[in-house]
Amino acid sequence: MQQDSRSYSRKFFNKINESINWKSRTIQFIVSFIVALALNHFIFRDALTEAQSTVLFILIFAIGLWVTEAIPPFAVGILIIGYLVFTMSSLEPENVKQYIQTWSDSVIWLFLGGFFIAEAMKKTVLDVALLKFSLPFFGSKSKNILLGLMLITAFLSMLMSNTATTAMMIASISPIIYKLGDKAPLTKALIIGIPTAAAIGGMGTVIGSAPNAIAVGALDGIGIRISFLEWMMFGIPVAIVLILFFWQALLQKYKIKTNRLSLDFLTNEQLKIENKDNEITKLQTRITIIIILTSLLFWLTSQWSGIPVAAVSGIPIVGLTMFRILDADDMRKLPWDTLMLVAGGLALGIAVQQQGLTDYFISFINLASLNYYVLLFVFAIISVVFSNFMSNTATTTIMVPLALSVTATLPNISDKILPLIIALTASCALLLPVSTPPNAIAFSTGKLEQSDFRFGGILIGLLGPIIVIFWLLVLQLFTL
Repeated sequence: MQQDSRSYSRKFFNKINESINWKSRTIQFIVSFIVALALNHFIFRDALTEAQSTVLFILIFAIGLWVTEAIPPFAVGILIIGYLVFTMSSLEPENVKQYIQTWSDSVIWLFLGGFFIAEAMKKTVLDVALLKFSLPFFGSKSKNILLGLMLITAFLSMLMSNTATTAMMIASISPIIYKLGDKAPLTKALIIGIPTAAAIGGMGTVIGSAPNAIAVGALDGIGIRISFLEWMMFGIPVAIVLILFFWQALLQKYKIKTNRLSLDFLTNEQLKIENKDNEITKLQTRITIIIILTSLLFWLTSQWSGIPVAAVSGIPIVGLTMFRILDADDMRKLPWDTLMLVAGGLALGIAVQQQGLTDYFISFINLASLNYYVLLFVFAIISVVFSNFMSNTATTTIMVPLALSVTATLPNISDKILPLIIALTASCALLLPVSTPPNAIAFSTGKLEQSDFRFGGILIGLLGPIIVIFWLLVLQLFTL
């Protein structure tokens, strides 16, 4: 009888907690809506056009929902697209199609290709094979394993899409997560450290991140050429320093000690047959390796082959299904909600860019009157802030032309430095799952909360601009 009463009490209090949480989320949703409405209606009403005001409302509302987690992040993405289609269809019907087309954007296809590779690696146990090959080089100390995997991720993201890199590396550490459990400090550190290393590593080369290519293209348009090697001089030192800083920060935050991690699980036969219902042959495993390597090759050489990196995603999508390596059941396991989240972020970025909201807010700053070093820091912080809430590609697309127009009016300032700062600091935006594709992939594992990204987002968001500016000022003495 006593046991029954205890059981009833637990159920009763669980219902109360669920009710409180539900009410709390509802209140957060309403507060986010009211704040967005108030800011939009009372502060900016007379200064903006109706279309600008409409986009500003959903921008503030979406930020509030992402920060408070009143509804799931992917639901915010759906809300953004639905709102933009509904409201803008009467204001600018010619632009509505672009918001819907984000579902088939090149970034979405990159995500999908990465998801297919990650699922195939898991199913064929290639993730275990990758760990068996790489982990022994770092030893068995937990902190060294964390650093080693972060450095591998950063290196790969310099040569290929950081989206695909993150998907592959997250898949490869699944045996460690399986062994340690979802709540282990090293598990958390790895799932946060890998996407951060991928985003930061993308600074290292021109092809490592879209903002880099945008900056190089814009500078080339005014007759300033930056070679592949020259960019590596700008980006790689910054990336290495930031990764080392963040590695130390993760060790302190999650209290990861120097204890040794047993690698016996890499030879555990039970783990190797994780999904024994799937009869994967050696031939299929070899085909998977060929498909992955072929995809990597075309991703690496897309600059010379002219094949878009998104188109390369067709290789794993078609190949892995054609050879029956992935089937319909595997398709249902893919994190489709992440694609909804990213599509919403892309649509929001397009709307903000089209309506010129960034130009509007920057117009309040008298850039010409700012101290040289303050000017650099202002552009760096603006780049980080906007990249956190919209695509860093869109942010760079907007900010770089603005920077070039500013440098054209100011004497004694290199045309290179502001575009370089904008492109590099755009990769430091890591505050939210939607801030960068690697974050979204890590979030799709279901092992992180939105709040888990705030530590790295604030640290890298503040430290990144300082290191970028310092290093470029040093280089300016010799090259810029």
